[in-house]
Amino acid sequence: MGVAVRVIPCLDVDAGRVVKGVNFTDLRDAGDPVEMARVYDAEGADELTFLDVTASSGGRATMLDVVRRTAEQVFIPLTVGGGIRTTDDVDTLLRAGADKVSINTAAILRPELLREASRRFGAQCIVLSVDARTVPEGGKPTPSGWEVTTHGGRRGTGIDALEWAQRGQELGVGEILLNSMDADGTQAGFDLKMISAVRAVVDIPVIASGGAGAVEHFPPAVAAGADAVLAASVFHFGQLRIKDVKDGLRAAGVEVR
Repeated sequence: MGVAVRVIPCLDVDAGRVVKGVNFTDLRDAGDPVEMARVYDAEGADELTFLDVTASSGGRATMLDVVRRTAEQVFIPLTVGGGIRTTDDVDTLLRAGADKVSINTAAILRPELLREASRRFGAQCIVLSVDARTVPEGGKPTPSGWEVTTHGGRRGTGIDALEWAQRGQELGVGEILLNSMDADGTQAGFDLKMISAVRAVVDIPVIASGGAGAVEHFPPAVAAGADAVLAASVFHFGQLRIKDVKDGLRAAGVEVR
């Protein structure tokens, strides 16, 4: 059997606080990302993703502090994304204790950043985050019918999502974090068509994100080609526990840790 499928909670962090509310009963401070990370680690999460949604550069020092404090207390891999523009930004986060760095907008503006970062730090540290959606009515058509977006899915780029994933692999990234903006927030299930389409054009691991709402949504995402499954609100609001998702995957014959 291949590598075990990873289950990854994602936390949106703004100026050092978790943004989308959480209602874990066992938390002293539901807004503290370090506290949340500790709970997820104890619950059996395989990795954690922090998305720094702070717009101001002033919030960056706060985020580094969060990463440092998390790395001291939590021993599962930590990926940090949001606002990374240069290889020095990557360096700073890795030194603070991140294991991987996820790059989105900066790579669209200058794809060469991906090659520079993966050469300098190793492919295993660099994740290309692809926020993809169906091209809207009146939008510029793409070969696959999906386009890459920025600004949380609000702004289309006209870049074909499949071509961009392939390009990321060519430039040396270690993983693709595939966010379906169509499925995001719906809790109606992962975007299986998009996952399998991306899986068909890249060999590197694909992390599926967007749409998780129930335990039974996870096995089809893996069957479609996801190597890891990521979710946010369903975990934070206690609708699903990590253990339930892993049990569901196991029951479907999927190898998990």
